[in-house]
Amino acid sequence: MSFQSPMPNQQFLWEVFQRVDKDRSGYISADELQQALSNGTWDSFNPETVRMMIGMFDRENRGSVSFHDFGALWKYVTDWQNCFRSFDTDNSGNIDKNELKTALSSFGYRLSDNLVGMLLRKYDRYGRGTILFDDFIQCCVTLYTLTSAFRQYDTDQDGVITIHYEQFLQMVFALKI
Repeated sequence: MSFQSPMPNQQFLWEVFQRVDKDRSGYISADELQQALSNGTWDSFNPETVRMMIGMFDRENRGSVSFHDFGALWKYVTDWQNCFRSFDTDNSGNIDKNELKTALSSFGYRLSDNLVGMLLRKYDRYGRGTILFDDFIQCCVTLYTLTSAFRQYDTDQDGVITIHYEQFLQMVFALKI
């Protein structure tokens, strides 16, 4: 199953970029991006998810995204939408525990029901037993980032690491989540 969307043409991207860049600065800030994105409800897109995405695509370390980097950000969000829709099997607009477990399994994670339940509770903003689109992105990217950091220490690939407390703190605080 492929979640990759084609890259939209430059004219389309420029039009979208101009609509999102409300202050005409030539850059899209986290606030502008948050206002432009929809999580399927009338509530604002999760500011932490927006900050994370800006950080991933902000090559100039300005806290904002230029048009040059906007295409990659647009494609990233579109790919996540396609992914989210494919796992939202009941078309409810959110991901429940079974859908989350299926999604994570398809990404290669073999997590216990207990841990999947913990992730659901952590990213369930409204306590409804479900995760919205923006929180799904944050959950998956955080899990990927933590797993990548763990694998740097898991040199024999056995799923077990031994590290000192300071190494653990360095690993966690160095992560760009």
